[in-house]
Amino acid sequence: MQAAFIALQHLLPQHLLSRLMGWLAECRWRWLKNLWISLWIKHFQVDMSEAESSDLDAYPNFNTFFTRALKEGARPLADGSDALLCPADGAISQLGRIGNGRIFQAKGRDYSLVELLGGDRSLAHTFDDGHFATIYLSPRDYHRVHMPVTGTLRSMHYIPGKLFSVNATTAARVPSLFARNERAVCIFEGDNGPFAMILVGAMIVAGIETVWDGQVAPPTRSVQVRHYPDQREIVLQRGEEMGRFKLGSTVILLFGRDQISWLESFQAGSPTRMGEALGQITSK
Repeated sequence: MQAAFIALQHLLPQHLLSRLMGWLAECRWRWLKNLWISLWIKHFQVDMSEAESSDLDAYPNFNTFFTRALKEGARPLADGSDALLCPADGAISQLGRIGNGRIFQAKGRDYSLVELLGGDRSLAHTFDDGHFATIYLSPRDYHRVHMPVTGTLRSMHYIPGKLFSVNATTAARVPSLFARNERAVCIFEGDNGPFAMILVGAMIVAGIETVWDGQVAPPTRSVQVRHYPDQREIVLQRGEEMGRFKLGSTVILLFGRDQISWLESFQAGSPTRMGEALGQITSK
């Protein structure tokens, strides 16, 4: 069954399917979007008591429901200036050290840091022997992504690619999954050095958005790089929203050598909540 699921993903027109899903998720027909939202809540057991609004009519379309805001205080930030925050609700796919330019994906599989960063060897060198964390957002989760530490945006790299599913089954069976899927690589400068937040697209994901540029949708399917503050300086505070997924996917964090350490309580499969302490910042 799992092999058939992977084979089907190779055969399906991934980008066409995602565009169709995007159209449907933007549909404002009240009966259709309310039906879809209701079925989604029931099937995935979404906790609407945390949402800023539990009234389905408050959401003009499915996307606004999926990227819903939470009530104030629903995600308190961990105390301590040295606490590195978890950027999203979800579960740890993997986390650890970046060794020999490779990132661990799943049992028996790893992938190239250079490939993940679109072939930019100079940028990859920044994270040599550093740390990574991969967080999977399931369909029931809160789908806004927040800053783990305060950072100044330096560049955003759009890297085109496939749109495989990013669940545990696919991660275990598709080589270099996260270095093959479409993604937005956001490079920040923090007090402790540079770090990356990578928003990975996936099957039927209707879009990736950032708070500074809206939906990431370059006119051509080639690597696109925007540098900041060449355009404008953007500083996002610890815990502030930086982006969101229209339908779920994965966030990958990258930090350089000796910048941070992950808390030992987190391992593959550990649930995460945005704002809790995921690691500790190393003093420099």
